[in-house]
This record gives sequence, C-alpha cells and structure tokens, in this order.
Amino acid sequence: MITSPSDSGRVADAPSNNWVYRALPRAAWPYAQLARWDRPIGWQLLLLPCLWSTALAANLSAAVGTFDLTRFVTHLVLFFIGAIAMRGAGCTYNDLVDHDIDQAVARTRSRPLPSGRVTRRQAKIFMALQALVGLVVLLQFNLFAIVLGVASLAIVAIYPFAKRFTDWPQFFLGMAFSWGALMGWAAEFSEISSASVALYIAAIAWTIGYDTIYAHQDKEDDALIGVRSTARLFGENTAQWLMGLYGLTVALIALSFWLTGVGLVAWLGLVVAGVMLAWQIATLDIDDPEQCLALFKFNGVVGLILFLGLVAALPFA
Repeated sequence: MITSPSDSGRVADAPSNNWVYRALPRAAWPYAQLARWDRPIGWQLLLLPCLWSTALAANLSAAVGTFDLTRFVTHLVLFFIGAIAMRGAGCTYNDLVDHDIDQAVARTRSRPLPSGRVTRRQAKIFMALQALVGLVVLLQFNLFAIVLGVASLAIVAIYPFAKRFTDWPQFFLGMAFSWGALMGWAAEFSEISSASVALYIAAIAWTIGYDTIYAHQDKEDDALIGVRSTARLFGENTAQWLMGLYGLTVALIALSFWLTGVGLVAWLGLVVAGVMLAWQIATLDIDDPEQCLALFKFNGVVGLILFLGLVAALPFA
C-alpha cells in the first residue's frame, strides 16, 4: 500500500496501479490526476446519460425510418471524447476553486494543487486545453446541440461553490452531470422532447443518489470545515432518501421509454438496473468508506446495463 502519497507521486484516494502510472512519465502524473484520468468512473458517469439519450433517440429514429448507423456510432464516439475532456476540465476547475478545502481534507490534501506539485497557473492552462478539446467536439454537432451544450457551462461554473451555500450540492452536480441526457436527443433531432426531459430529471435523481453515497466518505472532515452535502443532510436516513431518489430514477426512465416506444429488451435492462439500485440501498453501510466508494463505482455498471438494453432494442441488434 502507498503510505506516503506526496513522496510517491500518487494521491491518497486514487488506485496506485492505474495505467497512468505505468504509461505516462512522472512529470505528467499531476496533470493526469487533475483530470482524474486515474479514476475513470467520473467520466463514465458523465458519459452514461449521453449514451442513454443517444440510444433512446436512435430507437425513435429507427421507428420512424430515419436511423443512420454511421451517425449513431459517430455521436457515441464524440460523446466519449467530450466526456473525458470536459470531465477533466471540470475537475481541474473544481480543484482550483476548492484549493483551500482540499488542503483541509485528509483524502484530498495529496492532490496536485494542495500538495504543490502543480501551480495554479499550470492548472489553469491545462484546464483551458481540455476545454478546447471539448469545444472542438461540441462543434461537430448541429447548431441546437451546440447552443444547448454551451448553456450547460453556467451550471458547471456554479457547482464547485454549491457546497458553500446549500445542503444540496449534489443537485447542482446532477444538473451538470446529467446534461448529456438532453444532448444525445438534441444531436439527433435538433430539439429536446418530453422523453429527453424525463430522462434528464431521472439522471439528476440518480446522480444525487450515487454522489450522496460517495460523500459519506468525507462527512467527518466536511463537518469540521463546514462543507455541506446531502450525506450530512440525510445522515442516518440516507437509505430512505435513496429509496425515493432511485425510485424516481426508475419511474422517470420508464416514462421516457414509454414516450419513445422502445422495445422489450430495453425494458428488461431497466428492470435489471432497478434491481441493482435496490441492492445498493439494501447493502449500504454509510459508516464504511470503502464500501461507499465501491457502491458509488458500481453505478457505472448500472448505467451501462441501461445503455446496452437500449442498444439491444434497436432493429440492427
């Protein structure tokens, strides 16, 4: 186990055997850590609503005879690249805003900025470069999707400050991380619809749920330094709140499926995902940080099941 993250070049809350440390030169490690390349679950959770929306829209376009496989795959690839770039830019921005807080939290004080391995100027340049990649990706879509994507930046800018003024910072994270639930539909149809809005709200509820689980890792440090979160707000009632949040997630995804008219396989995927969400609630121990992290990461599997169900429901599958 890594006992001195600062000396090793690692950060305390990242796996030490990640590909970043095998493939990149040591000088690049702090930048990879700023972008969280060593923790792919973040960009995966950002990407998944994009994939859901893209596949949901593809099911409708297939039903009306306008589906194009090349366009579908292209959109998936663009969202993949964009999710990695924008998640990295967002994390770098968040670290710049939270510099002082990260120094006060045991789990985060070994990160590049609070540990001094990257200067604020270097972090800002790196953030701009990642945002530029995201912009290039965004410009590949139609005008409506481009404007919609730019609009999300307002929420992204507010999120890092939310923990300072509300007990619901996870709601702001949900609005930002779930934006892809609108983007996939917009990329296909140059509009948003009731189905995509239902999917967006479902993704927000899902994000609040899984990030509440994640935030239970830091609740003691957060209480000491005055950082607010739904983990602290819900406390011992977290399981009951998760029932409501995950229940809303499943209900609204079901509504989006019904509005779009997806096939049986997609519904089966939703059932499996629902069981997985229920299992999280049943097994959660909010006082076990390692389990909280594992359950948080497990949501990547939940989201993938939903996406694969939608893809399997397409005529070509």
